[in-house]
Amino acid sequence: MSARPPIVAPSILSADFSRLAQELAILDPARDWLHCDVMDNHFVPNLTFGPIVVAAARKLTTALMDVHLMMERPWAMIDEFRRSGADLITVHIEASPQTREVLRQIRGTGAKAGLSIKPGTPYAAVAPYLPDLDLLLVMTVEPGFGGQAFMPDMLDKVLAAAAERARRKLEFVIEVDGGINADTARLARAAGADVFVAGNAIFRAAQPAQALASLRAAIAG
Repeated sequence: MSARPPIVAPSILSADFSRLAQELAILDPARDWLHCDVMDNHFVPNLTFGPIVVAAARKLTTALMDVHLMMERPWAMIDEFRRSGADLITVHIEASPQTREVLRQIRGTGAKAGLSIKPGTPYAAVAPYLPDLDLLLVMTVEPGFGGQAFMPDMLDKVLAAAAERARRKLEFVIEVDGGINADTARLARAAGADVFVAGNAIFRAAQPAQALASLRAAIAG
């Protein structure tokens, strides 16, 4: 990983694509990741962007490119997203019935491998795969749209994963995505989260650079 936890991962989904270079200039590649929410209008009820936008963003920052595939049949696009500049590729357990094979495919491209879990899926579904992961993404809202309210009961999954990581001396990081701001990030950090995806709280703020700095400060304590 290019930065050490705790890490803020601003979500490009909330950025102004007409001025993307200026938006991404607030990132510090030594401290931040860039999160890319890829939605296919099948696995989730929204359509965002594909490898072309990831490739464009790759030219604008050296921050770790954290690509979250909210899509059916993610294995069909893994190689393409890696070629576009993804450093870490996360798939959903709900969309990857052959989970270990998909994680191996990601690693085979040279990218780090992540696995995500939706709010309605029990933690037990991902627990067997923790040793195979570089990252576990716990969704703290229903995936598909930005701006939703944080679901605090999802922190039970963060707590369980953090306890299992410590017990088994595993090295994956825990990421949370959905409704993250300074207040909810503090809660998630206390539960054991390491990486904090934030979109509206940063890019829709009056002063995005200041909002990013405030979020970094909130998780640093």
